[in-house]
Amino acid sequence: MVITKKEKKPAKKIKTTKIIKTAKTAKSKKDKFIYAIGRRKEATARVRLYPNKKGDIIVNEKPIEEYFPGEALSGIYLTPLRTCNVIGKYLITIKVQGSGKMGQLGAVMHGISRVLVNLNEEQYRPILKKKGLLTRDSRAKERRKAGTGGKARRAKQSPKR
Repeated sequence: MVITKKEKKPAKKIKTTKIIKTAKTAKSKKDKFIYAIGRRKEATARVRLYPNKKGDIIVNEKPIEEYFPGEALSGIYLTPLRTCNVIGKYLITIKVQGSGKMGQLGAVMHGISRVLVNLNEEQYRPILKKKGLLTRDSRAKERRKAGTGGKARRAKQSPKR
């Protein structure tokens, strides 16, 4: 009986690509920032506001205009900034994950509102509270119930007669 060694197969080569950041923020580890979390449905937005820097809003390493394109969406995410009159006064970076685009947009709006309150509570809280921007929208997808036809409220089709 002859025992032979199994030949080792060469490891597969993995293609590596360089990630190019489209928006350069020129921030260092020592920069001071104010932090808040915004939520909507399953989305979570971690918002950082740099009070000593002027600039854009950056979402997941992209400019916000690129991440949420269109005039209608820009009206939504700029609501807290427009309410407090601070458009373009601060550099804001956001990491958002979960849910879909509209859920993420709601989380971004909630996070920006909260970070502005953390920046200056006496000045911004009454304004944002009056507009309802500090309230977390608790609406979420309804759970599926047993005995329904696969959806939360759908009833099964009844046979005729």
